[in-house]
Amino acid sequence: MSLLRSHAGVDGARGGERGPTPARPDPLTAPRTGPAVWARDLAMGMRFAAGGGREGWIRTSLTAAGVALGVAVLLLGASVPTLMDAWHGRERARENLGQAHDPRPADDTVLYSSADTTFHGAPIRGRLVRPDGTHPPVPPGIGQLPGAGRMLVSPALKELLASPEGALLRDRLDYDVAGVIGDEGLQGPRELTYVAQSATLRPPHAYRIDHFGTSWQPRPMRAPAVLLVIMTCVALMTPVMVFIGTSVRFGNERRERRLAALRLVGSDVSTTRRIASGEALFGSLLGTLAGAALFLGGRQLASGITLWDINVFPADVSPDPVAAALIAVLVPTAAVLVTLLAQRGVTVEPLGIVRGRPPVRRRLWWRLALPSAGALLLVPLAREEPWTDTGLNTLRLAAGAMLLLFGVTALLPWLVDAVVSRLHGGPVPFQLATRRLQLSSGSATRAVSGITVAVAGAIAIHMLMTGMQAGYADAYARSGKLPQIGLWGGEDSWPRTERALTMLRATPGVTAARGTIDGNISRMPRPGRPQDLAHSATLAVGSCPELRRLAHLTSCRDGEVFLTDHRKQGSPAAPGATVDLNPAMVDDETAHPRPWKIPGQARTTRLIHPGSSPGRFSYDLLATPSAIDTTRLGYPTRELQVGFDRGTPDAVEHIRNTAAHIDPTMNEFSSVDNPHDQQYTSVRNGLFIGAVITLLLIGAGLIISTVEQLNERRRLLSALDAFGTRRGTLGWSVLWQTAIPVVLGLGLALGCGLALGTLLLTMIDGVVAVDWPVVAGMTASGAGVILFVTALSLPPLWRMMRPDGLRTE
Repeated sequence: MSLLRSHAGVDGARGGERGPTPARPDPLTAPRTGPAVWARDLAMGMRFAAGGGREGWIRTSLTAAGVALGVAVLLLGASVPTLMDAWHGRERARENLGQAHDPRPADDTVLYSSADTTFHGAPIRGRLVRPDGTHPPVPPGIGQLPGAGRMLVSPALKELLASPEGALLRDRLDYDVAGVIGDEGLQGPRELTYVAQSATLRPPHAYRIDHFGTSWQPRPMRAPAVLLVIMTCVALMTPVMVFIGTSVRFGNERRERRLAALRLVGSDVSTTRRIASGEALFGSLLGTLAGAALFLGGRQLASGITLWDINVFPADVSPDPVAAALIAVLVPTAAVLVTLLAQRGVTVEPLGIVRGRPPVRRRLWWRLALPSAGALLLVPLAREEPWTDTGLNTLRLAAGAMLLLFGVTALLPWLVDAVVSRLHGGPVPFQLATRRLQLSSGSATRAVSGITVAVAGAIAIHMLMTGMQAGYADAYARSGKLPQIGLWGGEDSWPRTERALTMLRATPGVTAARGTIDGNISRMPRPGRPQDLAHSATLAVGSCPELRRLAHLTSCRDGEVFLTDHRKQGSPAAPGATVDLNPAMVDDETAHPRPWKIPGQARTTRLIHPGSSPGRFSYDLLATPSAIDTTRLGYPTRELQVGFDRGTPDAVEHIRNTAAHIDPTMNEFSSVDNPHDQQYTSVRNGLFIGAVITLLLIGAGLIISTVEQLNERRRLLSALDAFGTRRGTLGWSVLWQTAIPVVLGLGLALGCGLALGTLLLTMIDGVVAVDWPVVAGMTASGAGVILFVTALSLPPLWRMMRPDGLRTE
């Protein structure tokens, strides 16, 4: 009896009827079914990815970097609704636009008025208060209202006032700084705002309130802004989705060789696919965590970014919890699904990888169907006059743009195959590259598809922004040809208006100043009938020199009234007519008629500029101060027009300072500041930088794919080197192998981007303009990616071109 049998016998004797000890099941040959088995296989793949050595960690890191970028962008997009709610919420909490019926003066009421201004193109929000008692309402961020002649300022405004650049602004805001407004009272950390107490504040320059907080709803964005927001989201999300799908396939060929080794030790095909999915899952999980960290770190920069006057606190950039949970679940799930899909065309055998089926001819019809469907959704929108911001139109725009961009991604593999299949002859490096692409172009086109989508989206966005910026610049150029500033505010006293004109004419840089007191008149209401507001007229009150700046007057004396030739049909202004100086506003039941009879000898005169330019009004009636009691006007306003010399330094700021000293509640309308230039330029630069970063990441993916393909051909490269092939020949072949898909992808991106940008500009009736420097920059970035990939692929190529690579065991 052998020793083995004797041990078995002893064990059998000790165990009684117990049979032989069953063997421990091999985890690679055990049945593969159920969630537990899936979890075990995925965990094994994750262990392989974590223990893959330096090269494995490089591939995992690159996958994680691509996924991290995508997750960070997705989290940023999911934060926009929360961000805007917080931004508008703080504005509503600190504001009161007036109450239906002003409260009576009491211990808990305050006079309140707006005193907004602009300094070197930067808007400054100002609010003036004057408490009626000792317990006035207080807005958020303020412990108590400042004392008379004092103000509370935002930190950014305090910094500006203390700087040398704020000297002119200090003269305008001549209040003592008593403290700083807290974060609860600011829309953003860079907001310029102040709250000051004015001892001279009085109606009609202010209204009375007894609380802060309003149900005011923000005005919806205009069509160009809506289009820009939607397209920015699409242009960011689409390449991110493509890039995530590409990132999880980095290192795919080396992974497949490792799976062949698993098949050799007994695992089945399904097991290997799940293990491969686990490897991709590991990189995507790391990328998800890194993306969350990148998002949390990047949102700290939010306080330093201002877009369209929107500046927020870092805490506002917070995604909705449901959206964040979906991103955390769907991104790793997508990585698993993409890997399983990639494994469908591959059979992993014990001795190697078998591309089990012959090369499938790429079908063109469904690849053309995607951009065609996108065009069918967008073209009807371009024909609408004008664009209307509805949920359906938003969905059609987003879906159409994404289909166009995805269509470019789908067309690229077919285009590469169609082009390289027709390339024959040429230099040896070119033939080597085209032959390699003819045999397998999948990995190259997958990486280049990210470049294509990113460049196409960037070109479309830049076209849209260039057209919008050109439109704003043209509008400001036309309206700003005449160097003039308009000022208006409540006023019923002509002597005070004359003093205001005198102060403005003495301001440095002012060339001319004119002004009137304007009001509305209407027909006298009939008893028992509502007032006819459809037939109203405009009235201007001013001295004879002021009225001569409005109309051609042959003669003028104080006390005269003039009718204009620009009266509308049905106007109540007529010689001898009795009109109401206090026409009721809509739903205003407290207004009482104030009759005034137009003199029968009123003459007709001709207006000089009847509404032909900004600040020019089409008046129906002109009156001198002695002819009418301006205090009887219902809602009188002081209208001032100030011309200035562009050559005088800071002439505009001096005019604004004078206006603030006259009446800080006066409003300004002018075209001297175009805030859109700086805003659009900053957004365009940001998008360009983002596109370049995306191109660099995709270039890194191309490097990994290229090096893996070179590693697959290690023996072939060694054989070529043994036969005397020059290194330059193979180096140029790597360049051509990278350049051909990139050049074709950039061509597709250029065509798609120009077509999409043209459609978008047509929707807003914008001028179709191409930002050729940006297009050239994107093209140069693509060419730079080619050189970048080639340069970093050469050292591994030289290392593999050695005769000892032919050695085998």
